[in-house]
Amino acid sequence: MANVIAVGIQWGDEGKGKVVDLMAPYMDVVVRFQGGPNAGHTLVIDGEKTILHHIPSGILHEDIVCLIGNGTVLDPFTLVEEMQALEDAGVPVRDRLKISDRCQLILPYHRALDAAREAAKGKDKIGTTGRGIGPAYEDKTARRGIRLVDLSSSDLEGKISDNLDYFNFLLTDYFHTEAVEASAVEEVLALARERLLGLSADVTGLLASHIQAGDSVLFEGAQGAQLDIDHGTYPFVTSSNTVAGAALAGSGVGPGIIDSVLGIAKAYTTRVGSGPFPTELDDDAGRHLAEVGKEFGSTTGRARRTGWFDAVVARHAVRISGVTGLALTKVDVLDGLEKLKICVAYECDGQRLDNIPASADQLERCTPVYEEFPGWNESTYGATHPDALPADAKRFLHAVEDICGCPVVMLSTGPERSHICWLKPFLGR
Repeated sequence: MANVIAVGIQWGDEGKGKVVDLMAPYMDVVVRFQGGPNAGHTLVIDGEKTILHHIPSGILHEDIVCLIGNGTVLDPFTLVEEMQALEDAGVPVRDRLKISDRCQLILPYHRALDAAREAAKGKDKIGTTGRGIGPAYEDKTARRGIRLVDLSSSDLEGKISDNLDYFNFLLTDYFHTEAVEASAVEEVLALARERLLGLSADVTGLLASHIQAGDSVLFEGAQGAQLDIDHGTYPFVTSSNTVAGAALAGSGVGPGIIDSVLGIAKAYTTRVGSGPFPTELDDDAGRHLAEVGKEFGSTTGRARRTGWFDAVVARHAVRISGVTGLALTKVDVLDGLEKLKICVAYECDGQRLDNIPASADQLERCTPVYEEFPGWNESTYGATHPDALPADAKRFLHAVEDICGCPVVMLSTGPERSHICWLKPFLGR
């Protein structure tokens, strides 16, 4: 049996939810290992759309154990709302879900500080979702975070009091905004005790038992490699590690149990929020990608920036995550474009760069070096077999493989679960 890590290799929004949902029937366990409610993993089954922020994308399948690992940060209100929506739709969430007792909680003062910081930055804002994720990870590193297990701790009241003093000092004295009331925090903690504490578990121990029994585990990442706190376009990044290696620390397993890493990317590139984006388009092709691809964030509703496929970004992600196979999504969005481009390198200050620079300022000055390919007029929408793909589409896919140095094993050719085309064996396919 195979243990697989599935990660995004661009700036997020690559279609990880659909791919994980598709792979889940071949697995026994699906575990989310980092991020928080900034994730928006969208599943479309028989026309019904489900957007998951916290819960692993295997939740709609029977007999799949879904786990939220210790590397995540939890917003109790968001998670409870998500659970309730699924239960209202007939999904027995409580029978399928367990949450690591080591998960950090996002509390009202985290959200307040997140919003205050972004407002103070003005046009220089990072572009966070404003959900308190960064401040919650800061608390974790500073060792003042509140974990799920702490809800039954005898000294919780003192910890909350100290945190309120700290955060309210920042909010009122530095950012000159309103303080957070203790009652608002208590409301969230009470909800977490009532609805979430009973689902807490030693996820590391559960995973060890499943792996020892020979079960297959799928590790589901959130965001994308270019939003990684270490390897992304810093400082325009998220607050956690999004690369495949984070699956180990974020769920409590060793590297020896991993068999494959699936890197998920769109057939073009998108980005939400601020930060450098070398292949960004402001022309008819960019508008085609945005309109046909319905490029609006599932979490924030913000319009996504669009651009050609950036193989420099993809190669970087393949390398740092050890990707063994690519899943290319939204291939059908390219239908009807006369010409397609792939960025194979950058030019900056008169030099050619084959790798992404560490400096966001330098990346902002980079211009893409493109290879051009013919487009196709035939429809790839809903294609489920390679023979249904136009010759020029196959030529484009082979170029992606060659330039990125990694095989494309599957394509998504539409929003539905059934709109999948397998190209090469993966997970026993």
